[in-house]
Order: sequence, then structure tokens, then C-alpha cells
Amino acid sequence: MAETTKIPATVVTGFLGAGKTTLIRHLIENADGRRIALIVNEFGDVGIDGEILRACGSTACGEDDIVELSNGCICCTVADDFIPTMTALLERPAPPDHIVIETSGLALPQPLIRAFNWPDIRTRVTVDGVVTVVDGAAMAAGKVASDETALAAQRAADDALDHEDPIEEVFEDQLAAADMIVLTKSDLLDERSLGSAKTRVGGMVRDSVTIVSAAHGALPGSVLLGLEAAAEDDMGVRSGHHDEGEEHEHDDFDTTVIELGTFASADEVHKCAAAAIAASGILRLKGFAEIANKDMRLVVQAVGPRVETYFDRPWLDSEPRGTRLVAIGLTGFGEDKIVAAFGGG
Repeated sequence: MAETTKIPATVVTGFLGAGKTTLIRHLIENADGRRIALIVNEFGDVGIDGEILRACGSTACGEDDIVELSNGCICCTVADDFIPTMTALLERPAPPDHIVIETSGLALPQPLIRAFNWPDIRTRVTVDGVVTVVDGAAMAAGKVASDETALAAQRAADDALDHEDPIEEVFEDQLAAADMIVLTKSDLLDERSLGSAKTRVGGMVRDSVTIVSAAHGALPGSVLLGLEAAAEDDMGVRSGHHDEGEEHEHDDFDTTVIELGTFASADEVHKCAAAAIAASGILRLKGFAEIANKDMRLVVQAVGPRVETYFDRPWLDSEPRGTRLVAIGLTGFGEDKIVAAFGGG
């Protein structure tokens, strides 16, 4: 009976820009009556993903139900950040019905899943399932991300590397941990390309792993939740390149926060973002921009060469306006190139 009282938790992992936040936003907007608590692991100094999720305004996941961990990759800060956060959620007078954890694009899921065996939480929560989000368009093209050119160039230039590209290893570890693979951006693929993506990812995962596709993150909660995997009891089949005692490094990546001013239009921001990506080779750009004579906040989301902008909600009186962007890329990508592309705001 004790097992049935455990609160289920879903770990959502995946590479940079694969579509994790979009998937989770749709999930909490269509929670079917569940009270969901969300833990967001930011890689960077500004809580961009958490802000986007708060803007959905869902009663299923209120302001106090979104917790951001911004002290680095969750797989490296399990004891310092994750365990206290989970304990605080579980000790609330009205604990959530379900917990969703969004890892950063650089996180290894295995240390996080093992953390559910810690004595403080083992008897109270279980990993309902690990959902790995994969960029379907990139997978159909034989890649793990939208733009791998910079990654391959760095590996080729480093004679000291005698192992597989660390980004490939992270991706493979995320697949190894999965109970479900979500191929995103299916609206960008024809039937043949989508079939090719499914075949390729299917050859990289266990036979028991379910593979589904989604456009704009639109999957019902009944698909993503209720997998009953108890993944923390099943680590033997989820092992990856990095075993339990091995730490991994993020030295291949840099992240920087760029503060800019007001822009004349959303089109200008879109063009500047595209130019910044082309000039610097960054992997990910996300944040908010202020548009002149607009009371709405502009969301900026970019991965590889693909840039998306949209107005999500009015600016709050309590928050500073302006343009704040988080850029993630290979070490030394050059903040000055990004600032120059935006004309300094």
C-alpha cells in the first residue's frame, strides 16, 4: 500500500532547444485537474524558462508551484539543491498531485534519477517516467541538434580528446535513461522524414521505450503522465557513459546574459537574433525583449538557425523592462559578436 501513496514525478530531459519548455507548458495548461509542481533547472543566470511557464497562467501550476534551480546543472547539484527542494514540496500542507522536473539541456538524467533513492524522499515520491525530448527535424537530418558544425569543429581541433564528443555522450545518456521519447517539431517534417527520425532514434533506445511525435509540444497529459516506470528501481538498464561515481564537465559550454535596450519592432529583434547566431555560432538564444510603444513582453527563442518570437503577456509594474537574453554556446563563442549583431540595443 505504501507504494500507491507515493507522489509520481516525471523527469523531462533533452538537448538544448529540443522543445522541453513548450512541451511542459502545454502539459500544465492541460493538466486534467492535477495539481502540478514544476522544478525548472536553468543553465544561466536569468530564469527564462520559468518565466515562460509562469506566463501560461494555469491554475494547475500556480506561481508558488514553480521552483527554479539556477546554481548549475541539476545532475551536479543534487545534494545542495534538488533534495532540499523536493523535501520542501513534499512537506507542504497540500503536496502536489504530480511533480514535473525540467532538466537543463546539459544534464545527465542518471544522477538525478538515483537521487530519488535518498532516504528523505524514497518512501514519498517515485519517478513515474523519464521523458526525453528530441529535435525531430534534426534527427531526420541525421543530427542530434539543429547545428552541429561548431561542435564538430571543436572536436577536430582538440588533439587531447580520445573519447566520443561529450555532447554526443550527453545525448546518448539522455536516451539511455528514457521511458518515452518525444520527437518534436513534427510539423516541419513530411511522413517519410518523420518515419526516418523514428527509425533512427528507435535504434538507439531500449525496445520497451515508447516513441511519439508532437507538433508545438501538443501531447495530452494522459500520454506523458502515468507511465508507472519507478525508474529509480531500474537503474541497471539506464546506464550511460558516466557511471555513478564519475563527474562530467561542462567546460565545452559557455553561457552569458546580455542586457540590451528597447527595439523598434519584433521584426528587428528577429533579424538581429538571426544575425547574432550566424556571427557567433551559438547553440541557443532565449529571453525577453522590450518593443517600443508595446505594453507586451516579447519572448525570444532560438536554436540553431531557427528563431521564434512572440508576445506572451503584459509587462508587470514590478519588473524592469528592457531586453535580457541568455546565450549558450561553445566556450569562447564571443559575447561581443552577439551584442554587435543587436547593435547594442
